[in-house]
Amino acid sequence: MQDLTTGSVTRHLLKTSSFMLVTMVFQTLYFLVDLYWVGRLGSAAVAGVSVAGNLMFIVLAVTQMLGVGTTTLVSHASGSQDRPRALLVFNQSQVLAVVVGAIFFIIAMALRTSYAEALAADPATSALAARYLLWFIPAMALQFPMVAMSAALRGTGNFKPGMIVSTASVIMNMVLAPFLMFGWLTHRPMGIAGAAIASLIAIVIATVWLALYFRAPDSYLKLRPAEWKPQLVLWKKLLSIGLPAGAEFALLAVYLFIVYSVTRPFGAAAQAGFGIGLRVVQAGFMPVVALGFAVAPVAGQNVGARLPQRVRETFRSAVLMAAGAMAVLTVICQIAGAPMIRVFSDDPQVVAVGDEYLRIISWNFVASGIVFVGSSMFQALGNTLPALIASVVRVAAVAIPTLWLSRLPGFELRWIWYLSVAAGLLQTAVNLLLLRREFQIRFGSVSSVGTAAGS
Repeated sequence: MQDLTTGSVTRHLLKTSSFMLVTMVFQTLYFLVDLYWVGRLGSAAVAGVSVAGNLMFIVLAVTQMLGVGTTTLVSHASGSQDRPRALLVFNQSQVLAVVVGAIFFIIAMALRTSYAEALAADPATSALAARYLLWFIPAMALQFPMVAMSAALRGTGNFKPGMIVSTASVIMNMVLAPFLMFGWLTHRPMGIAGAAIASLIAIVIATVWLALYFRAPDSYLKLRPAEWKPQLVLWKKLLSIGLPAGAEFALLAVYLFIVYSVTRPFGAAAQAGFGIGLRVVQAGFMPVVALGFAVAPVAGQNVGARLPQRVRETFRSAVLMAAGAMAVLTVICQIAGAPMIRVFSDDPQVVAVGDEYLRIISWNFVASGIVFVGSSMFQALGNTLPALIASVVRVAAVAIPTLWLSRLPGFELRWIWYLSVAAGLLQTAVNLLLLRREFQIRFGSVSSVGTAAGS
């Protein structure tokens, strides 16, 4: 365990963020490399993977629910030096993760074909998405226990094991994918299914590897079968913290479902352009997402140790870091949108849609970075409902007008991107107001929130 309640808050944020950033760089590199290879199979394959990938947001929603609750409770227990409590939370989170992962696997496998048909622009894209999901759904199901293990380690301030395992598994995935997809050496090309099988093999190895870490004699957290009997009171506590955070990702899945549904009349090329643009944005958001993962345990341990000034300092430092990183990304998307899309597709229509998406949506990046930090602070405080409220406001501000406008003659995709920018700014304002209120309730002061937000 690493004590985050003493020393420089900025140094803790930079150190823990760097571990997460390395992990995310390799994960995003895999997504981009995978997209590059899939792009060699044609626009229908890219659209198929993009449609199938939307299901990943549901997985992110549920794993976020488990991970946030685990990180928060473990960080609070670690900050207050209560190791027995940390051990209990960790083991119960593993049981809950396995149960939820099994439920997801059964439902997703049963509905994968219907899901692909509902979102794909044509039968060819639908067939490719269903073929990909056949192997990718088991890989996603294994994410549940793996995320819970990594979240518990983050709660103790130990980011290194998760970084090593995740990085190694991603490298393995990148190496395996083209061999399976194109039949290199094997002479049995598997196409789009090969990419999913590579992911499954890598995640199986990573899950076993990470579980073995907890058998080490010096491990602060250990797997203890004696503590695996379900404790529903603790499950309720984990879910009460994690459910609103998970629902935020679920709302993102709803947003994407609406976008893909509305873009169907524009064809597979438009869906592919949006899908590539979205991947580019996800890659660019790596520093802020890594920072968000760092903010929760750093602030959380200080909440557990009852050090409100350090909690405020964590927020202030993180906002400055996030705003700076997102300002740089905005400039890059304004001047190099088309070249980034062209790396993955040379289809002029795909490039046009992706470039326009990046140039418009990038005006919302700085605000989105602040939202990431704010949401992580709510996690550290153990009350994620306000962040969910802000997300509901954002999705409603996009979804309702989009569904109405899509029925009008002359409807254009850029209308959705402009709505998304406006809704993102609204979400930022609501998020900051609610965080200001939460600080006032818990600590009796709002000055630091206002200062950080205005700087």
